[in-house]
Amino acid sequence: MMTDREAIVALNLLPKIGPVRVRRLLAAFDDKPANILGAAKDRLMRVDGIGEETAKILHNWQDHADPLAEIREAEERGISIIIQTDDDYPTPLRDAYDPPLLLYVWGKLEPRDKHAISVVGSRRTTNYGVQAAKKLSYQLAQSGFTIVSGLARGIDTAAHEAAVAAKGRTIAVLGSGLGKLFPPENLALAERIANGHGAVVSEFSIHTSPDKQTFPMRNRIVAAWARAVLVVECPAWSGSLITANLASEYGKPIFAVPGPIDKPSSAGCNQLIRDGATLVADASHILDDLGELPFARKAGMTEPAGEFPELPEEEAAVFAGVTADESPVDLIIERTGLPAHTVTATLMKLEMRRLVRAFPGFRYARR
Repeated sequence: MMTDREAIVALNLLPKIGPVRVRRLLAAFDDKPANILGAAKDRLMRVDGIGEETAKILHNWQDHADPLAEIREAEERGISIIIQTDDDYPTPLRDAYDPPLLLYVWGKLEPRDKHAISVVGSRRTTNYGVQAAKKLSYQLAQSGFTIVSGLARGIDTAAHEAAVAAKGRTIAVLGSGLGKLFPPENLALAERIANGHGAVVSEFSIHTSPDKQTFPMRNRIVAAWARAVLVVECPAWSGSLITANLASEYGKPIFAVPGPIDKPSSAGCNQLIRDGATLVADASHILDDLGELPFARKAGMTEPAGEFPELPEEEAAVFAGVTADESPVDLIIERTGLPAHTVTATLMKLEMRRLVRAFPGFRYARR
């Protein structure tokens, strides 16, 4: 008997059959994917959107797909295959209109990745755009957000690199199979992401080459995964604007970095701001708008360890040294027993995470 996972892998390998059609098929076949494969053509054609050609492909699916070979190769490459019924399938994607049937995952997904910001922008960047992407992505990653982007050249690369530099998490969503990673020069970056900083994911079979169709499909995942989308730099006609529009349809807030009015490279962002996107010059603008943060205080708790179970050890120690009343940094250093440079650097991180507030005279208090 074919398992649900094997059947979903097979359906994902078949040509001309996308997530929306499979959702209709599953509804017609009692959510049993194995029953779809090999079913009679006339039965298949009674499903909305399934014509004769598609029914023929489904009926003769073994001529097009070898799911066992695909699963075996994924295992050999250290790639996990996650389907929608798995616990670690991302909840934001499961709730989307057209979620991917499955995800090939190189690296590891974690529950905290639901706290994500998608950062997108042009492949052809200016130094202004790259620096803005690095600054904002670094700040957001330090604040506890997972940075989601597409591993493309330009803004995507800058966003992923900044998240890794911040020792945060980042998810790279490919417009190709993991065996055809694109662009190839980002392989080293992909390895760094997969080895402890997040995951490289794709809905496409391992050997799928990138094309004009796969990138828009990738963009919908980038749009659906995150709590908000930040567009850093893009011209008036850009795939990043498509991602922003998709995110808006999903009900996600859109943020944009303004650029010089005489630079075509910023025309798309400036138009987004005119159309209602929130202007961003610092990560604090995003943090203030989103309200609840990954490290937000839980009501009714008073002990630092209980309030912030995810804080790294040093940050928890420094936070424990900060009270509701303003304290000079020298007193916080004395309370923690940590080196001065460690405390001051950690206080900056806690401030970025909206856990402490800085006051004149190097004084700090809990928010």
